[in-house]
Amino acid sequence: MTDLVLVVEDSDEDIEAIARAIGRSHPEVRLEFLRSGNGVLPRLNDTGQARPGLVLLDLNMPGEGGLDVIRRVRADAVFEALRVVVFTSSENQAEAEACYAAGADSYIYKPINFALFQSVLAQTLDYWRSREPNVTQMVVPPPGESSAQA
Repeated sequence: MTDLVLVVEDSDEDIEAIARAIGRSHPEVRLEFLRSGNGVLPRLNDTGQARPGLVLLDLNMPGEGGLDVIRRVRADAVFEALRVVVFTSSENQAEAEACYAAGADSYIYKPINFALFQSVLAQTLDYWRSREPNVTQMVVPPPGESSAQA
């Protein structure tokens, strides 16, 4: 996974907290911020810029919300390996289920306490950065062998 995380967040306070928390725990990670869901697909489709390995996505934003972003990203096979983590203040179970059904990789509640907030973000980055992208590999038998048995 690349060391670029795209953060989609409309709250100034949360942007500052995320930047501070990840800057402390993972200073090597580059953060890029978008303030609404409307810019996510244009940014991901911009071949002139590095593609993030992870999108940290707020759920409730003006304009295009997080759930719509997940659906649009997952509708494009080009972004199959992209990790989408919802990071929200919503504890609504139905919203969490809708996000998973749409293709979110994880749904994480934003703690109010900064130390816990920082810990949750650090653990989230460690977890997803340690995982290989979802890539299907085709196994080809060596020459002279056939997969069909006689």
